[in-house]
Amino acid sequence: MGTSNSPVAATLKAIFKFIFLLLIAIILFVVILFGILTLTEYKPESEETLEYTNRDTMKSLSIGDSVDILTWNVGYCGLSKTADFFMDGGTSVRSQDEDSVSNNLEAIGSFLEEKDADMLFLQEVDHDCTRTYGIPEDTILEERLSSYGSVFAKNFDVLYIPYPIPPMGHMDAGILTLSKYEVSDATRIQLPCPFSWPYRLGNLKRCLSVSRVGIENSDKEFVFVNLHLEAYDDGEGKAAQTAQLAGFIQAEYEKGNYVVAGGDFNQTFSSVDTSAYPLQNEGLWMCGTLNEEDFASNWQFAMDNSTPTCRSLDRAYDATDDTFQFYMIDGFIVSDNLTINSIETIDKGFENTDHNPVEINVTIKE
Repeated sequence: MGTSNSPVAATLKAIFKFIFLLLIAIILFVVILFGILTLTEYKPESEETLEYTNRDTMKSLSIGDSVDILTWNVGYCGLSKTADFFMDGGTSVRSQDEDSVSNNLEAIGSFLEEKDADMLFLQEVDHDCTRTYGIPEDTILEERLSSYGSVFAKNFDVLYIPYPIPPMGHMDAGILTLSKYEVSDATRIQLPCPFSWPYRLGNLKRCLSVSRVGIENSDKEFVFVNLHLEAYDDGEGKAAQTAQLAGFIQAEYEKGNYVVAGGDFNQTFSSVDTSAYPLQNEGLWMCGTLNEEDFASNWQFAMDNSTPTCRSLDRAYDATDDTFQFYMIDGFIVSDNLTINSIETIDKGFENTDHNPVEINVTIKE
């Protein structure tokens, strides 16, 4: 007597059919998703003109003036002292709820308002991201800091990142430059992307945000460069992006312009003593080293090593933990036609973001 029509055989057949159809559905979903992400991939031009907003109260710049510039990676207001992050050894994709993001944004805005620097270079500012509940951080900061003109340069634009679980989701973010001086021109310079398809689909397209300010009674300009260089490559990406930065600022210097490039380099300058912040664990994220000898001799490299500029995200911050990992990766590169008067890392205790702000004061030489 045959068994092909027995209940057991029928059940097994149904199970195999279900598994087969499920696999087909998963394959189709992946193919369609990657097809859509490929078609919608953010592909900026090598150079793009940025929209900028000046206010009625913009200041002018003259030879002999001093300028305060503050750089701060605000960690999309989602990386406060209680946060960790899965790409840095932690477990969380979104470790902050919506109220926490709003509270971090409020605290960051309040500090910047009180600090009242002439120029602000901000990195990791979300415009419309799943990770920050669609809160338009750039717009909120621009409205709050209403005495500043603004330039927003996008560097992260992905329809949907399906990784990990829960997924990162939609990304629309960038770097924000706020200026008390009247900007005459703003440009986005695309940096090399070290990732190939399909990995580049879900990665940042990093850039330089260049703001130009005229100098009274001079045909020269003050060129402000806000940047956030590669974090998760094997080192070649950082090197390529740093080389492009070096070439760009050198070309501006040779025009006779004054240049400050600042932000999150994800690298320590080679002259900086980092002995106070040794690597605690080989498994943690490691920053690169920016070799100052790769630049011409007319550049000054400024980092304040008295306070770390960044902390590890492998776990929530614990100020009492002697084994906690810190980094020196935020600072400035300054042309030698400017005098550096001071450089300070401001210890905010990583209360609202995983970085501390760094402030520099420079004077335009006679």
